[in-house]
Amino acid sequence: MMRGASAEAQALLAGKLDDVLSGSADQAGTIGTDLFAVAGLLRSEPSLRRVLTDVSVPGEAKEALLRRVLEGKVSAPALDLAAAGAQQRWTATRDLADALERLGVIAVVRSSGESVDQLETELFEVGRLVSHTPELRDALSDPARSQADKRSLVRNLLEGKAQLATVALTEQALAGSYRTVGLALEDYQKVAAEIRGQGVATVRVARPLSDADRQRLADALSRQYDRPVHLNVVVDPSVMGGIRVEIGDDVIDGTVASRLDNARRKLAG
Repeated sequence: MMRGASAEAQALLAGKLDDVLSGSADQAGTIGTDLFAVAGLLRSEPSLRRVLTDVSVPGEAKEALLRRVLEGKVSAPALDLAAAGAQQRWTATRDLADALERLGVIAVVRSSGESVDQLETELFEVGRLVSHTPELRDALSDPARSQADKRSLVRNLLEGKAQLATVALTEQALAGSYRTVGLALEDYQKVAAEIRGQGVATVRVARPLSDADRQRLADALSRQYDRPVHLNVVVDPSVMGGIRVEIGDDVIDGTVASRLDNARRKLAG
């Protein structure tokens, strides 16, 4: 989480992005991927990054430099946002790249339009696939494999099976700005939920929920937390029966396994 001047700069850029997308919603995906590219450039070019975040360099000079570097390489809205970022004060040199990546995530999420609920579900499922498939997890984290090779693997895995926004965000999760791909996807899903004003609940059950049960649970959690709640349902036979809900720092554990564990602890005590 950014602090001080960086938090203020990120908030200002987020407002500018909102203004851009309100008039260019059809360009949201392109703007997002372009912002990812700019963030990647800044991370790969330490000297450029240091100049653009140096408080002793006038903002106009930093903007002019970045425009010379990027002109014709990214869309005009993405260039304007990156140039506006170069004009701001940043607490740490990495914060400008991190802020542009965050804007890119927001733009790509917004590109999914009415399908953002599906996007949240797909990001969760891709994260689970990566975490539960050792060969895939190792391939995506292997430093010996090129980024192009990893992106090709992601596209072959997801194209035709997931939204373009899901593919774009999964590819960005490979950038290394998060400790793991799984953590990146989890954070991206939170961004999608925040945009919709939602909470996210992970629900563990022994058997799949019917559509009616799923809706009843979502409605109950929405009433309890006073906002819509998106459900990520995990079928886990080890819970035996009942249901376990994790939402933020709250855990509601009504599983048979939990009750049996409690009973065993009482007997042992």
